[in-house]
Amino acid sequence: MTHRIGVIGGDGIGPDVVAEGLKVIAAAGIELETVNYDLGGARYLRDGVVLEDETIEEWRALDALYLGAVGTPEVPPGVIERGLLLRMRFDLDLYINQRPFVSTADAIDPFDFTVIRENTEGTYAGEGGFLRRNTPEEIATQGSVNTRHGVERCIRYAFELAQGRAKHLTLVHKTNVLTFSGDLWERTFNEVATQYTDVTTAYNHVDAACIYFVEDPTRYDVIVTDNLFGDILSDLGGAISGGIGFAASANLHPGRVSMFEPVHGSAPDIAGTNTANPIAAVISAALMLEHLGEHDAASRIITACENAKTLKGSTTELGDAIADAVR
Repeated sequence: MTHRIGVIGGDGIGPDVVAEGLKVIAAAGIELETVNYDLGGARYLRDGVVLEDETIEEWRALDALYLGAVGTPEVPPGVIERGLLLRMRFDLDLYINQRPFVSTADAIDPFDFTVIRENTEGTYAGEGGFLRRNTPEEIATQGSVNTRHGVERCIRYAFELAQGRAKHLTLVHKTNVLTFSGDLWERTFNEVATQYTDVTTAYNHVDAACIYFVEDPTRYDVIVTDNLFGDILSDLGGAISGGIGFAASANLHPGRVSMFEPVHGSAPDIAGTNTANPIAAVISAALMLEHLGEHDAASRIITACENAKTLKGSTTELGDAIADAVR
């Protein structure tokens, strides 16, 4: 089967690491029909385009989207993040952000856990605004939007994922202070848990979870949390599993077109130097193959990436080594 994939190389090191991911997919024997999209900070600087409605509609007919990285220092913060990345998540309803974290091979206490982050609500939904902006009396509000529908479908996905793993799920929030959104998350979590009696559960405040990530990440199997806490925790997860160069992600709507990207950013300071670590992009490619039903190829790529974490080399050399292992 040939899968139709939209490819967004983007800015900085994005095109380089995506090229390695596509190389590894080919080495795994998977055929792709790719459609390339010129989007990101460089495109915005050239003609002012961030993301057009017609492009969103084209994406709905694809099987998946594979993105490298977007953003350039010349573009004001928020333009690309909200206009491209967040819009992709909202317009395509990519309500799950899934990020796996595995310790390096030499870890004394090896861990393997996954963070499930609600991806379309919370503080990133854009509720809020300014009063009396640029005056001494300026007021800024930024609300957290949480719906029962959005929270429940995220939690249910996490329970189903946990069923196929070590059968343990931890809710992370801040219920002692965020007494409205936290209450909705906790009540929903407890109600859904009654339908998954084979999965054991736990709860951590987000500040405690940050400590446990560093001191005892082996306690975790699957974590479910809201948009903001998930963003922060998953970056910390990248740090403890070898560095942000190993941090991959899936932005999912099960059964529909979904988007896959490394989370390391465009790193403009090393763009074009062939020194970027491509492993996060390659693992993201494996997550994409999982979504497409290519489970054997995805498994081979993940194994090759884990074995490659200790290798040294250029972007292309690491990509070649992973591709050879996959073959």
